[in-house]
Amino acid sequence: MNEADFNALADAELARLEGLLDKCDLDFDYELKPGGIVELEFDNGSKIIVNRHTAAREIWLAAKSGGFHFRPEGGRWLGTRDGADFYAVLSRCMTEQAGEPVSLAG
Repeated sequence: MNEADFNALADAELARLEGLLDKCDLDFDYELKPGGIVELEFDNGSKIIVNRHTAAREIWLAAKSGGFHFRPEGGRWLGTRDGADFYAVLSRCMTEQAGEPVSLAG
């Protein structure tokens, strides 16, 4: 996949993520930043960063529990280490940092 195709695919997924965050009942803030970055901030001051990493052709997620990398596969974004679904991992990280259950249906 070339760079332009990857960026278009990743940007579409980040736009999808934005829509899911808008619908989430959890009390948190998020901000879209230039370059394919979404920054989530929770009431306790902790953050989760999701970003497009063009060089690796991945979406990266950084949370208190660690860093995770996801590649597009079969219409989903799956973890490079364990095959975990992006939205399942993000939901788990948000739950951990917010202290209440979160489920993003991706």
